[in-house]
Order: sequence, then structure tokens, then C-alpha cells
Amino acid sequence: QVQLVESGGGLVQPGGSLRLSCVASGNIFGAYEMAWYRQPPGQPIKLVATILSSGTTNYVDSVKGRFTISRDDAKNTASLEMNDLKPEDTATYMCRLFETRRNQAYWGQGTQVTVSS
Repeated sequence: QVQLVESGGGLVQPGGSLRLSCVASGNIFGAYEMAWYRQPPGQPIKLVATILSSGTTNYVDSVKGRFTISRDDAKNTASLEMNDLKPEDTATYMCRLFETRRNQAYWGQGTQVTVSS
């Protein structure tokens, strides 16, 4: 079993920055992908960014150039650097780990990001 814990959320003014972290613990089997999702109030969960075991990254268009996903495999962590935040970035941000060999996904509980003046 793998557990994920996110941190780093909070209240920030438009144009500000936050850095989210996701720490994975437990028995991770083989290569894995990491991703950040978000769920705005009253809306479904949406993908924000992914990073493969190779380091290849992908972003949803609305965050390209503003958000950066990274990972540190030695520490089993993934981060999401968020710059130039906008009110529409307000959401609960959740980390997802996907073990590619076992086709198994794990989710964190989420961290709240609120962008407001």
C-alpha cells in the first residue's frame, strides 16, 4: 500500500506563488508516474500536470508557462511550483501516483489553494 500526503496549499493573492509538495510512503513497485489534479468548487476533478518516470512532463493548457511539475525519486516526492496564480486556480489540489507495472493508482487527500484578493 502507498500513502500520499500533500502540503503547501493556502491563501494567496492574484499574481502570487505557491509550491505544493506530495510525499509518497509505503511499498512503491517499479516505475511510476506522478500527477497533480485539482477540483474547483462545485466542479469535477481535472488533470493539471503529469511527470513520467523518464521526467517527461505534460500540462493542461491553462497552466502552461505558469506551473512546473517536478519529482525527486530519491525522496519519493513530487512538487508543483505555481506562479502568477489566478482566481480560477482556486481548487483542492490532489496528488496521484500511478504504478505502471501493477496498473495501480493512489491518491492523496488534497490541499486547498485559494487565490483571492
